[in-house]
Formats: sequence, structure tokens, C-alpha cells
Amino acid sequence: MVSEDHLKAAKQRMLDQHLRSRGITDERVLAAMERVPREEFVPAPLRGRAYDDRALSIELGQTISQPYTVAFMAQAARLEGHERVLEVGTGSGYGAAVLCHLASEVYTIERWPELFDSATQRLERLGFHNVVTKLDDGSLGWPEQAPFDAIITTAAAEQLPNVFRDQLAEGGRIIIPIGELSGGQTMFRITRRNGTFEEERLGLFSFVPLVCQS
Repeated sequence: MVSEDHLKAAKQRMLDQHLRSRGITDERVLAAMERVPREEFVPAPLRGRAYDDRALSIELGQTISQPYTVAFMAQAARLEGHERVLEVGTGSGYGAAVLCHLASEVYTIERWPELFDSATQRLERLGFHNVVTKLDDGSLGWPEQAPFDAIITTAAAEQLPNVFRDQLAEGGRIIIPIGELSGGQTMFRITRRNGTFEEERLGLFSFVPLVCQS
């Protein structure tokens, strides 16, 4: 049994040593990371390591991203609280939970039924009411709910799916890791301005691949 004191101290270390010291300065993002109980999103045997700054294994060979990566992507999306956000790759539901504190509406897609079921139940149990989950191919986006003010992709693509551009609102941002799947990828912020798309490179990361429709 992991004590509440241990989790509280570990969370504070995460905020101070892994986030603030590495350039996470958006106070809304930091507050969201503090409010979400990450220990509820990891397998029980890993509960004591929930706030380590590393990716942890979940079901089906997938991972919950390290806290820094989740915070970095949320900060890169430049959310103010009124946005409608699409998350591609629900996984454990942790990233969606963080986004729920940063945006008005969160739509999150997962292609694996086991992950979809467990994440949906977890988000409901923890009281996240401004999130909608969907079991589907995330590489297709969610056209019925488009346009989105931000699209955050938690898996790596070799190139940006065109449907993400189509489903992005004017002024919206896509946060996505792109690159060869055998190595690290570059995180991009792609902003739609007056019908054009501006690309910014934000650094190197490593993600599981985005599984696209064949």
C-alpha cells in the first residue's frame, strides 16, 4: 500500500523538479497536473512510481506518457479554457483528464476496446464530465464534432494526416510528434492562420506509433 504522504511528496517533486525546472511555466497547466491524481491512471503495482518522470506500461503494450511530455504538449497547445479539444489516443485517460482542466470540451478517441473501456470508466468514476470518449480509428479524427481549437496526438505519425488539417478551426493548433517510427520524433505545433498552416518544431520526443486505417 502506497501512503498518501508518499504520493503527495512525489507529486510535489514532479511539479518542482520535472516540470517547472524544465520550462513548464503555464500556471494553468501546472495546476491541472497538480489536480489530476496520476496514481489512478497507472496499474496498481506501479502506483508508487506514478509521479516518476518516465513513461509507464499500461495494457496492450501501450504506455502512459511521462508527466513532462503531457505537460509539454498541453502547454504547447496554448489553451485558455474556452476551447474544444480533440485528443487522438486516449490510452489510460490521463492526458484527457489534464485537458479537462484546461479546455471547455475534450473529445478523445481510442482504437483499442480494452483501453477505451477502462479509460471511459476511470474518467467517469473520477468525475470528469466535460470529456467524451469514442472507440474508433483516431487517424480519421472526429469529423462529426469538428472543427476543433486544438488537436493533440499522443502517438507518432510519419506524416500529418490531412484530416487533422481539415478538422482544425481557424487559429487552432495541432500538437503532434512526426518522424520515423524506428527512432525519435520531432514535436510539431501546426497553427492554422487564414487558410495556411504554420509549422514550428518544438523538440525531440519518443512515442508509440499512430496506427492508421489501412
